[in-house]
Amino acid sequence: MLDLTQIARRSLETEPFSWAAIDGLYAPKAAAALAATYPRDHFKTLSGHDGEKEYLYEARALLGLGAGVAHAEELSGVWRELAHDLLSPEYRVTMSLLTGYDLTASPVEANVYHYAPGASLGAHLDLPYKLVTHVLYFNSAWNARDGGCLSILRSSHPDDRAAEILPLVGNSAVLVRSDRSWHAVQRVAEGCRKSRRSVTVTFYRPGSVSPMWPPGDTTPLHRYEGA
Repeated sequence: MLDLTQIARRSLETEPFSWAAIDGLYAPKAAAALAATYPRDHFKTLSGHDGEKEYLYEARALLGLGAGVAHAEELSGVWRELAHDLLSPEYRVTMSLLTGYDLTASPVEANVYHYAPGASLGAHLDLPYKLVTHVLYFNSAWNARDGGCLSILRSSHPDDRAAEILPLVGNSAVLVRSDRSWHAVQRVAEGCRKSRRSVTVTFYRPGSVSPMWPPGDTTPLHRYEGA
């Protein structure tokens, strides 16, 4: 499912931090199938302000931290295939070569996101126990005027953009965590008629606990019914 050669042939940008934009991750038929069968089950809503950033979005587990595929029975065949690709040794090796981190034994987690109209993720640095994040996108079409783009930032100011990435299926971004790796998800316009759709794959330091699904989390889950 994943065309790992698209990752292998890229190198990291060094400004404003270590990151890479990678596109063409799927063949056209696979890209269309992934966009058409994007998961809608087992989501929870997250909103608030954690002292650094404001956030509002919906999330669903795809790969549990250090575990297997979550709610696999609800996924389409192409999504189960993608999940297994993300767990594969080949993906880990390719990401290790790109980032310079040995990720072959790092705990990995993947979550599926819906950003409905009005949703956003403010400018922030990833938590210190995150090593590398790979954000994959799944919208079949997207207008930048509707927001929802990933902003690569030079500072904590949301308008201090070095680059932005549209959430189109096949596009992705790799972010190497540092004390300069500021980024944000632009607010989705209120008049937008679709959700911004992404999967975030995160490689953690050993012994980490999932901040998205902490032990004892009893947040009710629901089916996402937006456009």
